[in-house]
Amino acid sequence: MDLLRSEPMQLVQLIIPIESAHCTISYLGDLGLFQFKDLNAEKSPFQRTYAAQIKRCGEMARKLRFFREQMKKAGLPPSTRFNRSNDIDLDNLEVKLGELEAELLEINANNEKLQRSHNELLEYKLVLQKAGEFFHSAQSNAAAQHGELEVQHIAEGSIDSPLLLEQEMITDPSKQVKLGFVSGLVPREKSMAFERILFRATRGNVFLKQAVVEDSVIDPMSGEKVEKNVFVIFYSGERAKNKILKICEAFGANCYPFADDLGKQFQMITEVSGRLLELKTTIDAGLLHRNNLLQTIGYEYEQWNLQVKKEKSIYHTLNMLSFDVTKKCLVAEGWCPVFATNQIQNALQQATFDSNSQVGAIFQVLHTKESPPTYFCTNKFTSSFQEIVDAYGVAKYQEVNPGVFTIITFPFLFAVMFGDWGHGICLLLATLYFIIREKKFSSQKLGDITEMTFGGRYVILMMALFSIYTGLIYNEFFSVPFELFGLSAYGCRDPSCSDASTVGLIKVRDTYPFGVDPKWHGTRSELPYLNSLKMKMSILLGVAQMNLGIILSYFNARFFGDDLNIRYQFIPQMIFLNSLFGYLSLLIIVKWCTGSQADLYHVMIYMFLSPTDDLGENQLFVGQKFLQIVLLLLALVAVPWMLFPKPFLLKKQHQERHKGQSYALLHSIDDPLEMESHHDYHDHEEFDFSEVFVHQLIHSIEFVLGAVSNTASYLRLWALSLAHSELSSVFYDKVLLLAWGFNNVIVLIIGIVVFICATVGVLLLMETLSAFLHALRLHWVEFQNKFYGGDGYKFLPFSFALVSEEDE
Repeated sequence: MDLLRSEPMQLVQLIIPIESAHCTISYLGDLGLFQFKDLNAEKSPFQRTYAAQIKRCGEMARKLRFFREQMKKAGLPPSTRFNRSNDIDLDNLEVKLGELEAELLEINANNEKLQRSHNELLEYKLVLQKAGEFFHSAQSNAAAQHGELEVQHIAEGSIDSPLLLEQEMITDPSKQVKLGFVSGLVPREKSMAFERILFRATRGNVFLKQAVVEDSVIDPMSGEKVEKNVFVIFYSGERAKNKILKICEAFGANCYPFADDLGKQFQMITEVSGRLLELKTTIDAGLLHRNNLLQTIGYEYEQWNLQVKKEKSIYHTLNMLSFDVTKKCLVAEGWCPVFATNQIQNALQQATFDSNSQVGAIFQVLHTKESPPTYFCTNKFTSSFQEIVDAYGVAKYQEVNPGVFTIITFPFLFAVMFGDWGHGICLLLATLYFIIREKKFSSQKLGDITEMTFGGRYVILMMALFSIYTGLIYNEFFSVPFELFGLSAYGCRDPSCSDASTVGLIKVRDTYPFGVDPKWHGTRSELPYLNSLKMKMSILLGVAQMNLGIILSYFNARFFGDDLNIRYQFIPQMIFLNSLFGYLSLLIIVKWCTGSQADLYHVMIYMFLSPTDDLGENQLFVGQKFLQIVLLLLALVAVPWMLFPKPFLLKKQHQERHKGQSYALLHSIDDPLEMESHHDYHDHEEFDFSEVFVHQLIHSIEFVLGAVSNTASYLRLWALSLAHSELSSVFYDKVLLLAWGFNNVIVLIIGIVVFICATVGVLLLMETLSAFLHALRLHWVEFQNKFYGGDGYKFLPFSFALVSEEDE
């Protein structure tokens, strides 16, 4: 269990009797330490042996999804109670799921019919009520008008009145026109167009009366709530009736029969109300039965779902196996860690025993030149750091894993840019909330941002702890300094401190024991002092981490037995980097220790421009001029040392390795196919010197230029640290202290709220993300490119723990 290098892997062949194959794959899935190779890659999914079983599992998965949708609609989530004891056979499960689906579909179909009848009766009742109001009001108005006309005729007693009355009496009742009518409901949004089309189609020979229904009505056909109007259309003639019925059908208007007799209307309303009550009772009973059925399914849903997914994944894996010549055994090949050999063999023996097989499975290790997959044994703490590395590229088999060093260096470089122990405590409290409640969060579905934060909770924990540490070094608590480790070393020249801002302070005590002296904060020399400190510290950290990267490349080369990389890559790279920037780091440390006023910019620039000139006041130690000339010459020698020897030595090694292979046996000359294959082999193994040389040239130029640019890139530590400190100081001085100075409670509360929002939004969220991304770049580019190939592939074992949510 070593995180520095991936676990030793082995290619294994398993020969499994057919009768124990299913059980064997199931036990290996429970173990989760065997990655199967697809031995049937040339076959399509439909040509494979277990395609029918996979289709069956897919059909069962469809039924389970149907059950889940029905439970979701009914508001019944699947039970979290999980019972492993009563495992059901796949055939019995298939039958049971089919029966449950058929029953549920029948219940749904009956419920839909009843619901449609209920909605139709509701509409019918509305039509009876609204249309009844039409007829009642019309009859009342007609009776009133008739009475008024009679009174008027009697009162006037005109000459024409007897003649008119006589004409009315003579009129034959059989010749009077009988008007028909159609009643129903039409969607309100279509009512205007409905009325217009009716008028045009019948040339105005209809009378339409509409009434608005206040509440939305559930449409019997669509099952959706729709705003509707009740209508009554009066017409004359059969042709007009046919036109009206077709228009109603086209507009989705539901027509219902209606009697103009008041007694019949009252009787129909009574009958409809009675049927509605009966239907309501039947529908409620059906829904209760449906909910009971869904609740029963919900108790077993998770177990059935997991079992179907397991079976489907088992058959998918069985399809990757090939038959042996006897067709009685299945042959599997795959990768497994060396430490898992005994566990896999025990699983094979257990499967043979449980399946009552007469022959046991055979486990044998194969020798191969194929590159094995990369597997690191991580836990919940180290996995998030390993994912940071894997996002750049998966480590090649058994190359040095940067994840080990990332656990410390990543949060530390983040903290260098984020150093404030007040902000660090806020981050610590936030991540402790996730860690304390991790069991709850891990069992529920989270949003994208929350899930990402929860997954990296231990990274944030380390970042917070290191931020508190660097914040104590910078002596900043929301930009406010504290004398935590003793009194300041500096004091005023006189008790009144009248000249403190002009003349300055003097050292009155021993040096402040830990971190920056609190008296530096708020002085005129604070910014130049902290700038110098953080800039030099950034260079030291950068050179140290780059040296670590080059040293790790040595361990890689030694592990893989690559002497060429040690002699012609590691050594010249160490010489070049430390001749320039290692020397600069030495000068910084000497200057700090001696308190010299030497200008390091001048020293480094003139080391190249005029290395033989005297250093004068910029000399930090005896022999510095001679050392600079030696280091400069070493740096110049290191460049061709990196560039030229390695390609020529690789060419020489290739020639020695393949010496004598250009000669073929005499009898093979007569065989054109063998000659061709022999020729292809040499073409494949041909050494392209120009390609190797260009690759080495690019690598050397990249390192030489990268040594400068990467060192400059580490100055982002200084820049972001300064920006964080200044932003924090601005929020404190210009928001909190400014609000305090007004001596007003309301202004103070507003100032505190603005300060908290600015601190959380800008410093704890945006600055955290910014520092995180910059630390990520320093690891991926400046650190890992010195030694990390990242061209491997992950070990992906067959494991039931990794079965996806939707295994289509």
